[in-house]
Amino acid sequence: MKILTTVKEVREYVKNQRMQGKTIGLVPTMGYLHEGHASLVKKSVAECDVTIVSIFVNPTQFAPNEDFEAYPRDLEHDVALLTECGADCVFHPEASEMYFADATTTIVPDVLSKNLCGKTRPIHFGGVCTVVGKLFNIVTPDKAFFGQKDAQQLAIIKRMVRDLNFGVEIIGCPIIREEDGLAKSSRNTYLNAEERKAALCLSEAVKIGMEMVEKGEKSTKVILSAMIEHIKKEPLAKIDYVQAVDGSMQDVEEAEKDTLFAMAVYIGKTRLIDNFMV
Repeated sequence: MKILTTVKEVREYVKNQRMQGKTIGLVPTMGYLHEGHASLVKKSVAECDVTIVSIFVNPTQFAPNEDFEAYPRDLEHDVALLTECGADCVFHPEASEMYFADATTTIVPDVLSKNLCGKTRPIHFGGVCTVVGKLFNIVTPDKAFFGQKDAQQLAIIKRMVRDLNFGVEIIGCPIIREEDGLAKSSRNTYLNAEERKAALCLSEAVKIGMEMVEKGEKSTKVILSAMIEHIKKEPLAKIDYVQAVDGSMQDVEEAEKDTLFAMAVYIGKTRLIDNFMV
């Protein structure tokens, strides 16, 4: 498997693959990969001739008080996992390779970024869209693969691709969970034993909400109240938000097809997210 670090190298690699008539799949990541990332890579390998995985902890999506410096990194582990999954190439640039020192152009999403995570992380999705847009221009993939755990991010990227006419198909992939239900996340490594146990309140709340919907409950107020009540029983949990939204990330009163129930909850100092879609 090739490990490339510059834009020029990636473009030359992609050019050679295109000359052979091959399709390109891209899996954008920030590294410290787990089974959730692996599922995206395997999906790309199954659907595309060549799979490129980017590993880049993107500084522009972190606010000054967030965990950019502490975000876990382990390239050796990541390369081993990707080799096992069948990836063909890793793009692992430095920040100076991805961003010009005097850059003034960014991609800033509007309506979809104002609610949910965007309320408490106002710069986050601008950073995400800018780096993903750059990756699309560098790699020019046929398909790009993202996890449903970051449901708001997935919706924003789909809208960005539509609005800006990127020639890439966005594939959303299901949430991968631990055996006890906790959604896989690189930030799970921040949790100590007590916090790891407490974090189950998120997936338990998801289960409560799903069961209520399956039994015919339509009122999002009723469903959210039950989910919030369960999370609040955990002393280590502090709710950022628990909301139900439509495809435009606007709050809704009734649970219908494609209604997204999403949450962000602090367990100690670690912010975790989870969701389910009707």
